[in-house]
Amino acid sequence: MKLTKRLFSILMTAALVLALSVSAFAADTYTITINNTASGHTYEAYQIFSGDLSGTTLSNIQWGSGVTDAGKTAIGKAADKAASLTTADDAKTFAQTVGQYLSTTIAGTSTEAKDESGKTTSYTIGNLAAGYYLVKDRDGTQTGGTDAYTGYILEVVKDTAVSPKGKVPTVEKKVKDTNDSTGETTDWQDSADYDIGDKVPFQLTGTLPANYADYTKYKYTFHDTESAGLTFDSSSVVVKVGDKTVDSSSYTVVSTGLTDGCTFEVQFTDLKAIKDNTGAAISTTKDSTITVEYTATLNENATLGSTGNTNDVTLEFSNNSNKGGEGDTGKTPKDTVIVFTYKTVINKVSKDKQPLTGAGFTLEKLYKGTTTAEDQWKAITVVENEAGTTFTFSGLDDGIYRLTETTTPAGYNSIDPIYFTVTAEHDVKSDTPTLTSLSAKQTDASGAEITTGAIASFSAVLKDGSVSTDIVNNAGSTLPSTGGIGTKIFTFGGIALMLAAAVMYITKRKVSREEK
Repeated sequence: MKLTKRLFSILMTAALVLALSVSAFAADTYTITINNTASGHTYEAYQIFSGDLSGTTLSNIQWGSGVTDAGKTAIGKAADKAASLTTADDAKTFAQTVGQYLSTTIAGTSTEAKDESGKTTSYTIGNLAAGYYLVKDRDGTQTGGTDAYTGYILEVVKDTAVSPKGKVPTVEKKVKDTNDSTGETTDWQDSADYDIGDKVPFQLTGTLPANYADYTKYKYTFHDTESAGLTFDSSSVVVKVGDKTVDSSSYTVVSTGLTDGCTFEVQFTDLKAIKDNTGAAISTTKDSTITVEYTATLNENATLGSTGNTNDVTLEFSNNSNKGGEGDTGKTPKDTVIVFTYKTVINKVSKDKQPLTGAGFTLEKLYKGTTTAEDQWKAITVVENEAGTTFTFSGLDDGIYRLTETTTPAGYNSIDPIYFTVTAEHDVKSDTPTLTSLSAKQTDASGAEITTGAIASFSAVLKDGSVSTDIVNNAGSTLPSTGGIGTKIFTFGGIALMLAAAVMYITKRKVSREEK
């Protein structure tokens, strides 16, 4: 019994010693947590300084395993360098310097953590000995991505957490919409409608990252892609930083030889070295916005209806401050706007709704005058079908129109000009704008709806962007023909006159006899 108790005591003591050893071992290693919700990162930790840990103080600092011998020589004594890192800016500068001298020894690689929905919540690097570490994205993992490379110099004497320094640049694209008949123009929005031949105004707006000051150079390029229905006008490009116009020598507009499928690019080789049109330097900070405004013409290849004519942009930007902004770049998700256009279809029919040939029409649109010009009606090109009974006017937007019958089918009465208004609605604030409604109603010349006596009733189809109506011609009044009822009228009229004359003659003779 005594032997059993003694054996049990020995085992308990051994277990306690083992537990204390495990606790002591666990206390000698630490974990870095990077609180980044952007997926796709692979972080690596390089030990820059090592030393003796007492509590949370690291002493007797030496170079760590993550620095090459060339780096140790170039930078100097480890203890002196560590002592000089007293501010965040010191650490940023040192991160760029020591990043050029990293060895192949990686102290740890991150593990990505996700929540129940599969969304990234953080990254962790564990089992790290006490020391100073450079934590950075693995080379090549963020090039061309939507996030930026990061680099931190961290003193690890306990479990440590760090958050990304801030947002990456963003870009958005907008378009203005104009109603020609009312003269009203909207603010910048996500959709518009225009006539074929119109110049459509576009705006690109880019922002800068929170750590913009960490870069010595900053590449910045707008990649704009237009559908076949839009023709870019390179001479219309205007670039601004805030309210200051950037001189064209500070950027390049490229529209040929591009390999990524975009229509044109506005390229800044270094956004930190731009000038205004007087030659004075323009200062840019993390709070600056860069805008590009230009026009594109809606052309004959434009898609009619709800598909619309898309126009999108992405922004390419320097995303590795560890290299001072050289080389590596990221790219934002694209932002899209859509320009819609429609058609009016006129079906010429008789009173019994049968196709009627021999007609001709002119369609005109009302353009609101300015203070120095009067309102104008401008003609729109018509496309006839082979039978000459359907007339299609393509590439129209909203507004007031006048339809005039310029040729009337033989034997039919001409119609008075018909006024009608085309109305369309589309998403003006949306990542994926759509055409939501399209209609047309007969109106007077000012656009006021006619509620009684309208002769044109329109139907609309969103998909092909058409508003259609039947225009009826009534047969004209005709004179009676020879041998017809007219002859009979004259014959019967003559007989009646002859009978009346005979009656009068006979009556007169009778009266004369009675008088004798």
